[in-house]
Amino acid sequence: MKNRRLLFWSILLIALVSLLIDLPTSYRLKFKIGSFNFDQEISRPFAFLRRFKLVKGLDLAGGVHLMFRAKMEDVGQEDRDRALISLRDNIERRVNLFGVSEAVIQTSRAADQYRLIVELPGVVDVEEAIDLVGKTAQLDFRESVEIPPEATESATIYDLFAGKTGLTGAHLVRGEVQFNPNTGKPEVGLEFNEEGKKLFGEITKRNVEKPLAIFLDGLLVSAPQVKEPITDGKAAISGEFDLRQAKSLVSQLNAGSLPVSIELIERRQVGPTLGEESVQKSMRAGLVGLAIVALFMAIYYRWLGILADVGLVIYALISLAVYKLIPVTLTLPGLTGFLLSVGMAVDSNILIFERMKEELKQGKPWNVAMELGFGRAWDSIRDANVCTLIICFLLFNPFDWGFLNNSAMVRGFAVTLFLGVFISMFTGIIVARTLLRVFARKKA
Repeated sequence: MKNRRLLFWSILLIALVSLLIDLPTSYRLKFKIGSFNFDQEISRPFAFLRRFKLVKGLDLAGGVHLMFRAKMEDVGQEDRDRALISLRDNIERRVNLFGVSEAVIQTSRAADQYRLIVELPGVVDVEEAIDLVGKTAQLDFRESVEIPPEATESATIYDLFAGKTGLTGAHLVRGEVQFNPNTGKPEVGLEFNEEGKKLFGEITKRNVEKPLAIFLDGLLVSAPQVKEPITDGKAAISGEFDLRQAKSLVSQLNAGSLPVSIELIERRQVGPTLGEESVQKSMRAGLVGLAIVALFMAIYYRWLGILADVGLVIYALISLAVYKLIPVTLTLPGLTGFLLSVGMAVDSNILIFERMKEELKQGKPWNVAMELGFGRAWDSIRDANVCTLIICFLLFNPFDWGFLNNSAMVRGFAVTLFLGVFISMFTGIIVARTLLRVFARKKA
């Protein structure tokens, strides 16, 4: 009995924390009682939770959808996958600098077709978005110059590294992560072609004990110090890198070294008004559906159905909180996945209750029938949910298999359905059983 109550209070705590996360940052409370008027904006308690918000996808927030074909004709077959990843990372860096929040940037490969899909919520200027994404990355190496003492305070990073060397991404064969044999720490290895080898040798000779800056699209990427002349065309950038930072730098270098240009093949603009209408209609339909389901459960199963409805409310609170915590980019198909998972959560309760009825008809005590109902319904619930999870995996297509769909909308549906199934298993088995054990009565 003690363990049951501990589990019950734990569930109640989870529901309360989820509710706090779900609440909007602020809301206006307005009402009138006789001559008394109350109209005030109320902030959500617990300020540290305010950073959590629902992330809306392109179809709900409005914005621009662009699809590009990566031109791989000048890239070797063995380097094409690396080129596509570097291209994606470079575009993501540009978009982040542009200030677009929650952009979705994906790659797609089918046979010999390499594609880049860019979704920019909130952007209304399509041409500006195309210009932002469509240019080829430019990598160049620059050396420092002397700054007059009177201009030192106002000097920018570009002033300090104004000396262009002529060494560019066209001379870089590849960048790769390697490990220092003495320290074991990750480094960034560079390899230049024959022309770049000569240029790099001359540059390092005149810049010993000086920084050599690397710029990508006019922005400083790194400024390692030259320790000694390097004449073999191979260099290593060392520093206090962790593996993630080293990989990020390699991706940026490769984005400017590989001759990959992109061609726009699809453009689409989604208006925020359409998104708002879609959300309102979807939420209205969802609420009506939930109300009907809750009413059916309460009428048909009486107090058992009411407890199931409580579990359904807890399910909704946890789901919304998880969407904010991950965060999940919510699309219209994603809302559909959530509503479908609600039906599956109710379905679990129906299987359990019907099994309990069968046990009661055989003359078993109520508590025994309840435990047997949960235990024997579990096989059906497990099998149904495992099948759904497999479908979610195929729809999400995490490995970008060419023979499966890789649409962002379908993936949004798969993510919310996947999470919904897992949460429904928790609320349908753990929460419902705990509520019945705590509030159990002799007769249903």
